[in-house]
Amino acid sequence: MAVKIGVLASEHIAVGAVENNKIVSPVQVFPESSGSRDSFWELHAEEIAEHIHRQISLVRQDSTVDAIGIGFPGIIRDGVVEESPNLPQMKGHNVKREISALLAHDGIEAMVHVLNDADAIAAGIAATRDQLDRIVRVWFLGNGVGYGRYPQAAAVGEGGHMVVTLDPKENLCQCGGIGHLEGIMGHRAMRLRFLDMEPDEVFEQAKTGNARCGAFVELWHRALAAATATSIHIEGPGKFFISGPNARFVQTDMLQVYLHEMVKMSPLQGSAVEVVATSDEIAIIGAAVSAERAASVQ
Repeated sequence: MAVKIGVLASEHIAVGAVENNKIVSPVQVFPESSGSRDSFWELHAEEIAEHIHRQISLVRQDSTVDAIGIGFPGIIRDGVVEESPNLPQMKGHNVKREISALLAHDGIEAMVHVLNDADAIAAGIAATRDQLDRIVRVWFLGNGVGYGRYPQAAAVGEGGHMVVTLDPKENLCQCGGIGHLEGIMGHRAMRLRFLDMEPDEVFEQAKTGNARCGAFVELWHRALAAATATSIHIEGPGKFFISGPNARFVQTDMLQVYLHEMVKMSPLQGSAVEVVATSDEIAIIGAAVSAERAASVQ
């Protein structure tokens, strides 16, 4: 039986074989040690492609592969990484063509589908919750901020760069834009804002009554509410999933209050937020499912 392979290439590379929306192989990870993963961001684009190819080879072994999905951070169109603030060395690279060429040397002619990593997570949540017939939206809170949607929209978008404030001093987004969601909520941006504290300390200090930290925690939640409200006003109400390492900071009650303040038209009310623990496996499944669906419409 042919398998599908899912790849997450964001803060590291994780690869697995997928059948029936489940991983059926050991997940291959590079770099193996979490302590050395900062080195991943320093790799050249060609090295990243070679490591993806190597992990795919380890996963597939002798299996027939009919589709490969690869989740990358940034704006992805037709297999090309058009922009990736968190992996700037990938800008302009045709990942689909590069991986397909490497696989061709192994005799593999499988369809390669490249998508945004947050879209892969959204597809993974949909697949593992048996919700592939619904729209699933997800915020991924990590070094940057990702916005994922399943099914994938035809339009190119980077939801983490929604403008949520007109304050010209809000300039900490890695892309250089003013007023962006990621410039407030991204882990890198928070570290730049609080040079004397780590993000964990900021949220802990807010609980003890520190006024500066408390004001930021309110801003942080208002920014997420604003971006969510924008999505609601464009695509309608529904459930929003929040995942990623910094999802632990989310206070859902506070977020719902701010969201209610921002969405007043009755047909658009009724959205809910749910913090979910996601993993490499969710993104791998989502990438594979997305590749299978892309292959079916070719």
